Amino acid sequence: MIYSGATRAWRKLRRPNDNAARGGFPDVIDKQVKTTADAVAGVRDGSTVLVAGFGAVGVADHLLDALHEQGARELTIVANNSGNGDQGLARLINSGRVRKVICSYPRSGDYSAFLNAYRARSLELELLPQGTISERMRCHAAGLGGFFSPVSAGTKLGEGKEVREIDGRLHVFEKPLKGDVALIKANKADRWGNLTYIKSARNFNPVMAMAADLTVVEVDQM
Repeated sequence: MIYSGATRAWRKLRRPNDNAARGGFPDVIDKQVKTTADAVAGVRDGSTVLVAGFGAVGVADHLLDALHEQGARELTIVANNSGNGDQGLARLINSGRVRKVICSYPRSGDYSAFLNAYRARSLELELLPQGTISERMRCHAAGLGGFFSPVSAGTKLGEGKEVREIDGRLHVFEKPLKGDVALIKANKADRWGNLTYIKSARNFNPVMAMAADLTVVEVDQM
């Protein structure tokens, strides 16, 4: 599904039209849906949601607002940060809708939403190095069963994980990281779902799109 910030339009696969039913030309692929509510309708209670962005760059703000209004609970959020102020991801945390956050840098900007929930023990945190979180998602996208990384070996982040010595260096086994839904942000999209990005706004967006069962995209231009 694709969301256009300029036209507030969403895209998805449409049903075959009457021409196709009569044996004529099939309908074109067009992934637009009409409302933000339609776009996030696939997020269920307990879903793992991949939320793209690096700080405030490349974040699908309208999608996060729609998810808040949609009402799904007990969410596991995979993101680089844990939100800022009372917007987007932070708003979901403040509303008690997030059960767990998997991220690499939870304490950035105004992280009071995360801090309050974490101190109240209503929010679980899985801390991962930035490259590891990205590679775990790419690993699932590639259909691989996991990988060994020297990052976090011998630290608390590696506790409870399989450790092997490879070429004289300890490596920790990391499992693939899959999302039920990815909420991503791009600059441009066509009706088939091809996307382009601007500079650092690309960040985690492509890998998250590949690692989720359903990808919902917010774009500036169609």
